[in-house]
Amino acid sequence: MSETVSATQEIAAGYATSGAAVELGAVVVDGTADAAARVRVPLAMMNRHGLVAGATGTGKTKTLQGIAEQLSAAGVPVVMADVKGDLSGLARQGTANDAITKRAKDTGDDWAASAFPVQFLSLGTSGIGVPVRATISGFGPLLLAKVLGLNETQESTLGLIFHWADGKGLPLLDTKDLRAVITYLTSPDGKADLQGIGGVSSATAGVILRALSNLDAQGGDEFFGEPELSVADLMRQADGKGVISLLELGNLSDRPALFSTFLMWLLAELFEELPEAGDLAAPKLVFFFDEAHLLFDDASKAFVERIEQTVKLIRSKGVGVFFCTQLPTDLPNAVLSQLGARVQHALRAFTPDDQKALARTVKTYPTTPHYELEKALTSLGTGEAIVTVLGETGAPTPVAWTRLRAPRSLMGTIGDDAVKEAAAASDLHGTYAQTVDRESAYERMARKAPAAPAPQEKKAEPKKKEEDDPGFVEKVMGNSAVRSFLRSAASAVGREVTRGLFGTRRRR
Repeated sequence: MSETVSATQEIAAGYATSGAAVELGAVVVDGTADAAARVRVPLAMMNRHGLVAGATGTGKTKTLQGIAEQLSAAGVPVVMADVKGDLSGLARQGTANDAITKRAKDTGDDWAASAFPVQFLSLGTSGIGVPVRATISGFGPLLLAKVLGLNETQESTLGLIFHWADGKGLPLLDTKDLRAVITYLTSPDGKADLQGIGGVSSATAGVILRALSNLDAQGGDEFFGEPELSVADLMRQADGKGVISLLELGNLSDRPALFSTFLMWLLAELFEELPEAGDLAAPKLVFFFDEAHLLFDDASKAFVERIEQTVKLIRSKGVGVFFCTQLPTDLPNAVLSQLGARVQHALRAFTPDDQKALARTVKTYPTTPHYELEKALTSLGTGEAIVTVLGETGAPTPVAWTRLRAPRSLMGTIGDDAVKEAAAASDLHGTYAQTVDRESAYERMARKAPAAPAPQEKKAEPKKKEEDDPGFVEKVMGNSAVRSFLRSAASAVGREVTRGLFGTRRRR
């Protein structure tokens, strides 16, 4: 028994911290949890990123729930993708039962039921939460190409289309705007406009237009548009607690790639919007990236490089990112190497591929004299995980078989009706509930010239005969009203859109 106590004490010593921390649970050795040997992540290290992984049914969601609770209690806002709708219980107090009482005793947790401030958001307008959207222009060509499933050549063409629209001050707000611009650029006038900077082939344009039509048919037209979500609305507190933003798919469950790419857009927006912060006592926000493998499936090299760069740099803005997936091997090595905290739930080893993934996972952990990791990773019980994090000095902590704390909020859903009621009562509802369809590229291209900013009513101008109709660019440059409008609107759209690290539009 003394040898077991020595092992737990040795492991727990690596997790000792003098400051505020997120407590994960208690060290387990030889199947026994020591309530005095705590596994903690210093709050200051929560912006060094992390990974929560494990097979289905091993307790990943409850781990995320427990971490989010503690961050909220410390005043740190949290953004979580609620893909399966399992996390709405964060808004309600949990209920004590025998299992929770035993888990609290095993982990040394003074468990008390608690609820946390939650705002319910939905991707698009058909969900049960407050609808959130992004504009096509804001999303940028790189992220949109990922959603549309384009190859590198088609992605490059899409970048050219965005470049042309940006330069002409044509707002791309929704899919019909992009469709109108593509159609114009494959016309004789449009091909002439692109001379000197390349062109858009009819074949490539056809692929992009078909992909846009498929996206619309699956709900994409509900998502792209205005009002666009402001990241400031994700960084809020209520009564000293950080607000937890839960984002569900709404009617876009058939487009999981759009969901994961939207999360990447949010990260890119946070990176562009937030000032440099340096080392902080607590992160400004922690972002949980669920179903992370969807982001990397069939991703281009350029896309993966941007993700790696964003993850590497966003830490300096005070934002922590936790990727959630089944296997660490779902993430590229360049991204995995950026993740300071690892919470690995049980893995399965039923097939040769499973066994290879298990062996590769073991190699990503520090060596340990206390556990045979390959055996441990297939023996973990529900609500247990192999953990290593960064300690106060920034050095990795010892590997710890950890029995995780039970969440203090409700471990289950509160139901769609309750979510709808909470969303309707949210102060975000008035900002985002109604779709705004202002004049943008579609309307301007339909008239073959941008209009001056004024009238709310859109009156079609009499159409001239085609042979007498001057080209689009000539109309733009020769129209004094348009030039005046573009100057006055420069702060919002500008003559040339400035794009950031991930190709997303920089707001000015």
